Amino acid sequence: MSLKIAIQGIKGSNHHQVAKTYFGDAVAVEECMSFDSLVDSLLTKESDQGIMAIENSIAGSIIPNYALVYNNNLHIVGEYYLNIHHNLMVLKGQKIEDIKEVHSHPMALLQCKKFFKQYPSIKLVEDIDTAETAKRIQDNQLKNIAAIAPKVAADLYDLEIVSDDIQTIKNNSTRFIIVKTKNKALPEIEINKASLRFVLDHKRGSLATVLNVMSDCNLNLTKIQSLPVIEQPWKYAFFVDVTFDVYENFAKAKALLEIMAEEFRILGAYKNGRL
Repeated sequence: MSLKIAIQGIKGSNHHQVAKTYFGDAVAVEECMSFDSLVDSLLTKESDQGIMAIENSIAGSIIPNYALVYNNNLHIVGEYYLNIHHNLMVLKGQKIEDIKEVHSHPMALLQCKKFFKQYPSIKLVEDIDTAETAKRIQDNQLKNIAAIAPKVAADLYDLEIVSDDIQTIKNNSTRFIIVKTKNKALPEIEINKASLRFVLDHKRGSLATVLNVMSDCNLNLTKIQSLPVIEQPWKYAFFVDVTFDVYENFAKAKALLEIMAEEFRILGAYKNGRL
């Protein structure tokens, strides 16, 4: 029986592309129109694993997803970095001159703003999902409407790409995490990255002390994100990603941080997706 993978969006989305690349072309997917429903799909066991975008090289962190992982006791078991390519697609036979409106996710529209300055007559319309718009164009045979979506959506919904790679910044990458309700135990020799959450006493130098411990244990800090602790005003939780060459270094830091932090949890220990 094949795994069922929950994705945000529908087939043809960037999440779908990650699922195909990470798990194989034949992967079964559960389409979820929000990250909350994706988590629900995992908790109710409709899906075995989930794929969640967590940060973008241009737009930064998707902050609510950090809270979703923590609050629902999810485990990060892997990650994948996807280079984002935005393509303008229409019904076959339509040309760029025929386009009156472009519908897509607000982030996609924002990342392609410079391209559309040369077409001031085209109206940009925010929509729920990139691939969902592409599917709707094909299902309803919508003329004069274009979508911004990945190439896989054009292939899947039989649309024509009239302009490719229209994003303003060409080096645009999104990090996706692979999550489960239970930890996937990897051999320690294969683990070289971890995601942590901790809360510190609100006093001077507490964060600096923790960061020094990480440095002394030869951990490389690749990400730090703070979020308010609900119902505790002016108290913050820190979400941190670290990489390391030797698992024993991470184990040593973990033992120290468990003592130093008021709260401490490993959200996942897995393979670095950038190697």
